[in-house]
Amino acid sequence: MLVIDSTYPAQDFNQRNGEAVRQLVVHYTAAPFASSLRTLTQQGVSAHYLLPDPLEAGYRDAGYDELRVFQLVDEHQRAWHAGASHWAGLDNVNTRSIGIEIVNLARDDGGVFTFPAYGAEQIEVLIALIHDICARHPQIGATDIVGHSDVAFWRKSDPGPRLPWHGLFEAGIGAWFDEEVKNAYVRRFRMGLPQEVEIERAFQRYGYAPARNRQAFQQRVRAFQMHFRPSDYRGQLDIDTCAILYALNERYSSAGE
Repeated sequence: MLVIDSTYPAQDFNQRNGEAVRQLVVHYTAAPFASSLRTLTQQGVSAHYLLPDPLEAGYRDAGYDELRVFQLVDEHQRAWHAGASHWAGLDNVNTRSIGIEIVNLARDDGGVFTFPAYGAEQIEVLIALIHDICARHPQIGATDIVGHSDVAFWRKSDPGPRLPWHGLFEAGIGAWFDEEVKNAYVRRFRMGLPQEVEIERAFQRYGYAPARNRQAFQQRVRAFQMHFRPSDYRGQLDIDTCAILYALNERYSSAGE
């Protein structure tokens, strides 16, 4: 059951200036409920929604015995959740997106990441929330439901490889590739991957920002793998990853469809 609570309005947001909502960006907080709420309402950043972990002791200590979603910023306002970002050929994703922060204690220890699993109830409520949002904003296409790392791969890793993107797709949310089409590309690419300039165009065609150097290229591959091939997200472009990219572009002929 989706329960929306607007008890804690954020202080930091502004107007969209006529921009329509086009993207939905999913994040993790990397912090418990209380500190996540404080950060997103009082410390110069914000998001439209905060989805707690119902099993966290701090959430229960706050007096909640059911999982509810906290709306911190009205959807018609621009929240500060994506930062420097790019999707589908445009910068400044904040201007035309809705941000969902999920409480999850992911950790970065000097580049060594720990990604805890999301709870089943969190995912159930996330699905209900995204359906609810998309019903109000039907212009959000399948390829416009993305992670923070998709739109800011050069600096972000959230929501990480443990968010079940394929499960969301099976629930009618977001994009996924056709397995048979992907396998056909695997067979084709065993003869050799496309030229790098063609792969660059394929990433941009799907929606990703250009990669300006080798490090950025690997960061983008890693973000893509966390979303679509989470079993191996080392950032190395291999046959399987390239086949998934081309299969996605075949299914979704242009970003935003």
